[in-house]
Amino acid sequence: MKKSVFFGLFVAGVMTFGSCGGNKQQAAVDDEDTTAQEELVPRDLTIYGICTSSSGMSTLEMLTDSGDTLKLNLEKAEEDGKVFGGFQPSDRLAVVTDKSQKNALIVINLNTLMGDWVMPDPIDGSAEIGIRIKEGGVAESIDQSTIIYRTWRIFNGNLDILLVREGGGDEQEENRYEILTLGPDTLAYRTLGKPREETETFEYNRWKEKPKVDLHGLELEDTNDEFNKI
Repeated sequence: MKKSVFFGLFVAGVMTFGSCGGNKQQAAVDDEDTTAQEELVPRDLTIYGICTSSSGMSTLEMLTDSGDTLKLNLEKAEEDGKVFGGFQPSDRLAVVTDKSQKNALIVINLNTLMGDWVMPDPIDGSAEIGIRIKEGGVAESIDQSTIIYRTWRIFNGNLDILLVREGGGDEQEENRYEILTLGPDTLAYRTLGKPREETETFEYNRWKEKPKVDLHGLELEDTNDEFNKI
């Protein structure tokens, strides 16, 4: 009897030990899967907020959407030419920082980014085409039917634009662009993640209403041509 009881306890202990080890191993596998998924789907590290009046020439203070106040050194961003659109109090910004959240790496003024941007039609240059970047992540095409812009967002300091091409049905195409320049009247960006031969650079100017020609007061030239007389 004693041997039977001892053997039963031994078997139960082995089963319990094996079960615990299995749970740990399964947990490790789950952790690896989660890490692999995070690597496949990168996380957006962009911080959004409002520029405060305490910002200066080399420092940026912003009140983030989560209610925190960040004070960032701009030296690295300025050195790399990554301060886009400038900033002033009350401007809405998208910022990428280093891990310490002490230094700004990329600063994008969203107020400057939004608006109507046009360039000469590359087909004949007789008209202007472009993109309208609106609040709420809405994007629209300007005078072009071959490309229909749908949405936009900032992702890790880059500009993502969702669009549909003519003849492509309802298939949506997401393109990622590196912002090159952004000013009051200029915007330029180029495609990322594509072969060199497919890389495009887009250079826009801020759309401005063309001055209307005032025909009032203009007089027709005198002519002796009998054909032109009424």
